Amino acid sequence: MKARIPCAALASVLGLALCGAAAAAPADDMSRSQENCHMEFTLSGWSAVYKTASGSGRLTCGTKTVPVKLSAKGGGLTVGKYKITDGQATFSNVNTMQDVFGDYAMASAHVGAAKSARTAVMSKGSVTMALSGTGNGWDIGVGFGRFTIKPATGSAGNNGQ
Repeated sequence: MKARIPCAALASVLGLALCGAAAAAPADDMSRSQENCHMEFTLSGWSAVYKTASGSGRLTCGTKTVPVKLSAKGGGLTVGKYKITDGQATFSNVNTMQDVFGDYAMASAHVGAAKSARTAVMSKGSVTMALSGTGNGWDIGVGFGRFTIKPATGSAGNNGQ
């Protein structure tokens, strides 16, 4: 029996809890023009009570694309090593590309062996990020922490196309 379904289900439940605050955005924020943003990324990390990961990707908002650096740090009851090679993220409640950059609250539940799958929903104020990806490694646990998206050095505001 594969562990992917329980992992996705548990991560989705945790994600819904994180999205509760984002769903309560004031009506005047909803009247602004929303930017369509998505990100492709790779991420690798390890955990042994302390959890850390880093990676890179490409953030696209409308017609503008910039390279980004990713990092995740936190702790919990977790152990493992993994690499996500085909990560995808979509963002909600984004008015400008700058809204995407910064620290997101992160909660995760994960279990995987050999082929690993991850899903998560994170929030930063009213901005919500839903991410998913597959890769390889092994891991198990529940963790909390911070997921950070930054423009790659010298790329803020540049058009990467």
